[in-house]
Amino acid sequence: MIIKTLLAAALGMAMMSASAMAASSVYDFTLKSIDGKPMPLSDFKGKVVLLVNVASKCGYTPQYTALEALYEKYKDRDFVIVGVPANNFGGQEPGTNEEIKTFCKSKYSVTFPMMGKVSVKGADQTPLYQFLTASETDSKFAGEIKWNFTKFLVSKDGKIVNRFESKVTPDDPQVIAAVEHELN
Repeated sequence: MIIKTLLAAALGMAMMSASAMAASSVYDFTLKSIDGKPMPLSDFKGKVVLLVNVASKCGYTPQYTALEALYEKYKDRDFVIVGVPANNFGGQEPGTNEEIKTFCKSKYSVTFPMMGKVSVKGADQTPLYQFLTASETDSKFAGEIKWNFTKFLVSKDGKIVNRFESKVTPDDPQVIAAVEHELN
């Protein structure tokens, strides 16, 4: 029975990996919103998207302030930030989706779309993050997620155009320049 369960799990992971590699853009993926509803990323077609894996109890959590400011500045120019909570690093996102939503609204007044909690690395990595980190997708931006608040900038056609590691804040001139470049 254990072998059967392990084989089923391995097959499931292989199928997830295959679906991630069959994708041609981030628009090929659907996540669950923080409210548990399906959120096809294709809803953001024609927009510049900044995907960020977030956490509530991280030294980088104050980046929510700069993320919200960036979103407010550019949202009327076809720009969207998508927050993707993950508990992969030091257990820094332990809450439920409801607790995460409440925290983001009350502490940082977040209005940009938030997804339900996923895994961004490891054996249970969500297919979107398999795609984002795969060298087959784009070797310039490939590699395992190292920590919370890694940011992927996605063009209006769903292609990854930049990756910013955790220490690069959303209000860093290189992030702003990259966003403006994609919007123009």
